[in-house]
Amino acid sequence: MKKLTFSIICLLSALMTWAQEAKTREILYVGTYTQKGEGIYVYEFDRINFTYKELQVLTNKNSPSYIELHPNKQFLYSANEDNHTISSYKIDPATARLTPLNEKSSVGKGPCHVSLDPKGRFIYVSNYGSGLLAVYRLNPDGTIGELADSIQDIGTGTQKPHMHSVIPSADGKFIYASDLGIDKIMVYLVDQKTGKLTPGSVPYADVQAGDGPRHFAIHPNGNFGYSACELKSVVNSFQIVKNSGALVPLERVSMVPADFTGKTYAADIHFSPDGKFLYASNRGHESIVVYAVDAKTGKLTTVGYPETHGKHPRNFLVDEKGELVFVTNRDNNNLVFFKRNKETGLLSYTEKEINIPTPVCVKQLFLK
Repeated sequence: MKKLTFSIICLLSALMTWAQEAKTREILYVGTYTQKGEGIYVYEFDRINFTYKELQVLTNKNSPSYIELHPNKQFLYSANEDNHTISSYKIDPATARLTPLNEKSSVGKGPCHVSLDPKGRFIYVSNYGSGLLAVYRLNPDGTIGELADSIQDIGTGTQKPHMHSVIPSADGKFIYASDLGIDKIMVYLVDQKTGKLTPGSVPYADVQAGDGPRHFAIHPNGNFGYSACELKSVVNSFQIVKNSGALVPLERVSMVPADFTGKTYAADIHFSPDGKFLYASNRGHESIVVYAVDAKTGKLTTVGYPETHGKHPRNFLVDEKGELVFVTNRDNNNLVFFKRNKETGLLSYTEKEINIPTPVCVKQLFLK
């Protein structure tokens, strides 16, 4: 009798889990360059059958290339490269469609990246063209509020500043700002009330001249940071000092095989949800390099170089469930789906994709 009761409980639990998952809708938002694209594309994705349905094409002809979700998943933001602005959008909780809210100047030129404070208080804007970092406050209704701060990087006679990304720490106390042009990753302390930035006690970390730090990823344990350096296709790793946010150099690892002699440029970098693997995209080698990560030392071991099945892979997304990886191949106009082996970290090509004009960035949202 006890066995029967236990079996019934297990069955009911499984059915409830299945019913909950069945009600959940998976949504993909894709930012594009609008020399070919129309703006932001919205899809409903079926991960069981690898099918999709287009829900919306939100017209924004100013190249909303990089997009980011608010932590509360109710709003989305874009960096609009062509007219030097950033935009906010409300997400309809029933349809996933976007409604524009407001637009603000990026303060500098050529905004290429936006990121949000983990608590949803601020938005950080990276202006590649002018090398300027801007911080705006966010209003409760999702609109972009007042300018909180802006910092202009200074180059030299041979190096012009090119701010490429800003990544906040998990607690939002520090941000890591990667400037490709001056080969530095700046560390700033964030005023938790105003958003004002103060240089850290160790204000920056240098990389080798010409590396070109582009994007940055922090290990889920918060102890290590990794910089995908565009110009030399290397990953520079650092230990993160908890109290100061300072970056202490650990190692410098190639993103391509030793026998590769062609031109290639690093783009994006992300962890698997469990922190066991680190992924970074190569434009030229047309691959996603996979590293195994030692969570105690931060050291990387190269696992493989899965092909992206498209040219110029820019942003990519490691599925929050850890099962899939989505890759945007700009020059082949496709978003490609890969299965991810949780044990080995390697990716397998599904032969499934969405054709999208010049895709740059993809974000994932689960609607219940």
